[in-house]
Parts: sequence; C-alpha cells; structure tokens
Amino acid sequence: MSRITLSINTEGRICAIYDDRLAGLIAQGKVKIKRVSAVEPTPDGRWTAAMVDGPVLGPYRLRSEALAAEVEYLKARLF
Repeated sequence: MSRITLSINTEGRICAIYDDRLAGLIAQGKVKIKRVSAVEPTPDGRWTAAMVDGPVLGPYRLRSEALAAEVEYLKARLF
C-alpha cells in the first residue's frame, strides 16, 4: 500500500493529493477539493493527464500509467 503525503502549513492548512483513504480526515472539518487535472482517453486508445494551468502528460498506453504520471507531477510541485 502506498503512503499518503500531507503538507501542513504554519496556519494549519493541510494539502494532499486526493485519495479515498482520506475520508476519515475529510469528515473532521471544512474541506476544499479542487480539480487540478483530468485523465482522459485519446482517440487512438492511449491515455493523457491534462494538468490545469500546466502540461498534458503522455500519451500512455495504460490509464494506470497516466494516473501514476499525474501523481508524480503533483508531488513534485506540492511537496
């Protein structure tokens, strides 16, 4: 199982890449969930991860590869 990385700033604001395992934490208070990308199929059956205000990653053969690239891109910029 992979780890969930949380970033907590000096004001107590927590930032994380969304994961269903965060449900318990989310239930504890006010939460703002923001879409920062979209993983979509291309006409030729490959997959891309289009980052909001950023590049389009891919294309990848598998959806799971596009999702992994999306997470690595976000980790490099958020944490």
